[in-house]
Amino acid sequence: MTSAGVRARARIEARADGRGGTALPVLAGDGPLAPRRTRAHGTEARVLLVGAMSGPLGGDRFSVEAQVGQGARLHLGSAAATLALPGQAKGEARYDVRLDVAAGAELHWLPEQLISARGSDLHVTTRAELAPGARLLLREEQVLGRAGEESGRLTSRLTVRIAGTTLLDQELSCGPGAPGGWDGPAVLGGQRAVGQLVLVTPELQEGTAEARMLGEGTALMPLAGPGVLVSAVAPDALALRRRLDEALALLTADRK
Repeated sequence: MTSAGVRARARIEARADGRGGTALPVLAGDGPLAPRRTRAHGTEARVLLVGAMSGPLGGDRFSVEAQVGQGARLHLGSAAATLALPGQAKGEARYDVRLDVAAGAELHWLPEQLISARGSDLHVTTRAELAPGARLLLREEQVLGRAGEESGRLTSRLTVRIAGTTLLDQELSCGPGAPGGWDGPAVLGGQRAVGQLVLVTPELQEGTAEARMLGEGTALMPLAGPGVLVSAVAPDALALRRRLDEALALLTADRK
């Protein structure tokens, strides 16, 4: 790694193949980000991001770009958790995700957890740009520190827009140096794991969902448009995944 840190970029492009399935004309990655095609599921293409090394470390710059064309369906995940670590290079690390989904297309962005190790400093941005009629299922999970360890500094911003109109724009900063109150009752309440589940689909027009608690530490909030946000906090990664999975099962049942 140079003093400036590692630069890595992964690009995935999904297109309808004209036969009812989804093709992947672009599947490229460099450095520690390697996208790998896995077995398709029906009309849905599936890709896993495989990390070739630990990180991101201090000073690293990672980016993931996924484009889903009209009529295509893509399931994009990661093979393992992302572990943010301190590095020799000074400054924060960055991990930027850009998702573009066309009308009539569907994207599932379901990476594994992001773990903020002690001494790390990571800024994550996830930006989803959707056309009218696009479908998106997005999950983010952040774990503050490894077992028995204090958290690093973690700032995460999530933005979802439809046809240029903002549906969701939120930012959370945790760990040493974060604004006061991040671990208080109004935010994490002393919990060690936090996650979001965003579902955008034309069937979820404004007013069709109501804000409510889905269980311990889990809340559903309708968005100002065809989508909902589920936010959850939990004592650890396993409990967080369980709460988000239960919320997704409930949302899926409500749509049937």
